[in-house]
Amino acid sequence: MEESTSIEEIGQERVLQALRGVKDPDLHKDIVSLNMIRDLAICGGIVSFRFVLTTPACPVRDQLKFEAEKAVMSIPGVERVEVKMDAEVPKARGAIDRSEIAGISHIIAVSSGKGGVGKSTVSVNLAVSLALMGARVGILDTDVYGPNVPIMMGGHDLPMARGNVIIPPVYHGVKTMSIGLLNPGDKAVVWRGPMLHSAVSQFLRQVEWGDLDYLVVDMPPGTGDVQLSLAQMVAVAGAVLVTTPQEVALSDVRKAYSMFEQLHVPILGIVENMSYFECAHGERYHIFGNGGGEALAERYGVPFLGAVPIAMSIREGGDLGIPVVISHPASAQAAAFRGLAQQVAAQVSIEALKAPKALPVLNLNK
Repeated sequence: MEESTSIEEIGQERVLQALRGVKDPDLHKDIVSLNMIRDLAICGGIVSFRFVLTTPACPVRDQLKFEAEKAVMSIPGVERVEVKMDAEVPKARGAIDRSEIAGISHIIAVSSGKGGVGKSTVSVNLAVSLALMGARVGILDTDVYGPNVPIMMGGHDLPMARGNVIIPPVYHGVKTMSIGLLNPGDKAVVWRGPMLHSAVSQFLRQVEWGDLDYLVVDMPPGTGDVQLSLAQMVAVAGAVLVTTPQEVALSDVRKAYSMFEQLHVPILGIVENMSYFECAHGERYHIFGNGGGEALAERYGVPFLGAVPIAMSIREGGDLGIPVVISHPASAQAAAFRGLAQQVAAQVSIEALKAPKALPVLNLNK
């Protein structure tokens, strides 16, 4: 009669070998080589380990956990698998000639090329969604002429200072900075290009951001000074391009794509805002056209990050300073923004694992 083999006799290497058969579908590597398996222990027929994802917003979290448990349970002698899910956001390795900001792992630029497509709404709900999923998040509003982030985040506090450093207030779990917090009311900001460059630098380096997994930067409309300044000063993990389905918006997003391509900033993907309106009876109306964002993503070979429908709850949340992912968490709109956050986090992880490369120096005087 053949003797049964105990799991202690098989050892940790047999468990790791089984786990090497589980691959992250986004990163295209197995979870052992990605260093996701930590603190592996075997006690009797019980195998336990810590499963460390590259982001708390991982879109395939449950799938990976299920596959890892299944792989280990297939080993003879294993009676139970105990998995503790965790996350550590890796720092970017892509650009080696841009200075980093201490404590910030990834900077995500949200841009559109034009105004009126809901870029700030996307930025705010993206940042809050990431925070709700457990990430450490900040949001920086670089639109000095029309700073809407404070209103949308419910921000009314004048930031405190510690010496020459600004302490950003926290709204909905997100550290927030905007010229709108420093210049409240209806007073206009009338600045030329060099002043914009200086303001971006101060917001990045003279704000006490602390340790952040993601800093979401709400970019101003267009392809001008602020975009150039950001790309020149720091390594940007990637850009999220916001559009609506109609051609007039798509045309400007194509210009934004071209700009980031010239600045050597990776495109994380395209999100289609105001994609459709769904009435009370469930019928969808494509007010601004249909499928433009997805077609544009396919044309450029970048991810389509999702479609966000129009709804009064989004507008109301923006006006009241309570993002829809908090005010109406069960809504289709909130689900769309959570899906967007997961896809963006996945793309950031993909970019972070790429080999470092030197980039050409950007000359803003051209």
